[in-house]
Amino acid sequence: MEREVFRQVNQYRQSQNLPPLEANDRIAQEARSHSQAMAEGRVPFSHDGFEGRVEAIGSALTYRSAAENVAYNQGFGDPVSQAVRGWVESPGHQKNMVGDFDLTGVGIAKNTQGEYYFTQIFIKKR
Repeated sequence: MEREVFRQVNQYRQSQNLPPLEANDRIAQEARSHSQAMAEGRVPFSHDGFEGRVEAIGSALTYRSAAENVAYNQGFGDPVSQAVRGWVESPGHQKNMVGDFDLTGVGIAKNTQGEYYFTQIFIKKR
């Protein structure tokens, strides 16, 4: 599912004549941790802790800028497409998707209630 979010976001960027993002495991690790924390109810559905996630990524690679998209859904046959479509239709999330970034990481977690939590972090290298 994470690869499919990555694919769909890059497909959208291509439709906007933008270069694809490169997947980065370190960024994905932070995104997964945040999605898992939201799915478990340890943090609210939000961007809480974004600065800490970016600092952790910054310990592994130098960056110029960062952004984050989060999504939540339940009960859809294709939760990935639902999340990406929601981002495209939301001006702030869409701005991140087409922003001047070159690296990304995606993390998805599902809880026992069947709720999917998505986090995508965007990074611009130095």
